[in-house]
Amino acid sequence: MYIKRKDVLQFLKFGIVGLSNTLISLLVYYIFIWMNGAWYQIGNAVGWLVSVANAFYWNNKYVFADGESGVWKTVKKLGKTYLSYGATFLLSVFLLYLEVDIWGWSSVISPLINLLVTIPLNFLLNKFWTFQ
Repeated sequence: MYIKRKDVLQFLKFGIVGLSNTLISLLVYYIFIWMNGAWYQIGNAVGWLVSVANAFYWNNKYVFADGESGVWKTVKKLGKTYLSYGATFLLSVFLLYLEVDIWGWSSVISPLINLLVTIPLNFLLNKFWTFQ
């Protein structure tokens, strides 16, 4: 199987955007639990909203740029971005609930563990659906 240079570069760019998303999301999350430990789900939601906006901007402009513009096309991709990341957000909410409330795991460590599931899922959804 031949892997194209373009695909490798795209994957690397997505990884860089993903790293920035993760850092932004975690920063917002940790600010909320620093303010009040019981606010971990609120921090998770706000972190998600901010990081998805960041993801859309960079993925649309640099990672999956198709050269097409227009308000409708941009709105459609933005909607798909929030739906894609929404699916993994709901998964992370469920996992956080299980890990923190049911299993008694640390609210500091649990979101890091969840990244092992959500990052690959986000890449697949964005690559093959959002920015097809």
